[in-house]
Amino acid sequence: MGKLIVIPTPVGNLEDITLRAIRMLKEVDFILAEDTRTSSVLLKHYQIDKRLQAYHKFNEHKSLQGFIQRMQSGETIGLISDAGTPSISDPGFLLVRACVENGIEVECLPGATALIPALVNSGFPSDRFCFEGFLPQKKGRQKKLQLLANEERTIVFYESPFRLLKLLHEIAEYFGVERQVAVSRELSKIYEENLRAPVGELIEQLKDRTIKGEIVVVIKGKE
Repeated sequence: MGKLIVIPTPVGNLEDITLRAIRMLKEVDFILAEDTRTSSVLLKHYQIDKRLQAYHKFNEHKSLQGFIQRMQSGETIGLISDAGTPSISDPGFLLVRACVENGIEVECLPGATALIPALVNSGFPSDRFCFEGFLPQKKGRQKKLQLLANEERTIVFYESPFRLLKLLHEIAEYFGVERQVAVSRELSKIYEENLRAPVGELIEQLKDRTIKGEIVVVIKGKE
């Protein structure tokens, strides 16, 4: 019986990878990658010559059973996403669940994820927090925000740069313009930026800017 090894990869700076992750990437039989082009850059940087297969939200259902059978026959698979830890707002959950259901060992390495640096950088209480990932784009979005408006824990979201201003306006509407919010952009990269202010002020700061890069939004809980 083989096994599945879930391997976090850097969210930006390629140095943010563990020695163990590099070793595992070299030792597995092959690697499942969300985007083989993106992952090839990382593997080339660390001189890892390993076969990549695409595993993303568009093929994860239909390819699932094939990978389970290969692990049952003795192969060890490494699972990576474009950045961070697989299954955290990235493909991976379905494969991990299928492994558990089929008695296949799953080993998840500790490593990079964007939500923790953003949470710490915010300066908001981090002893208790809730992670919401990406909000629904349409159905259920308003209801979710209404429920979270009374959440006392710090709240962490991922968001597209194209929808950031929309989210900030929604926070102002449901949480109030004085609610403290932190926006982290391009974490660990050259142009990393961390902004902290009442959401009304953040809207003014960002309304005329072209927003690029990966975004994490952190909201201080209701007092």
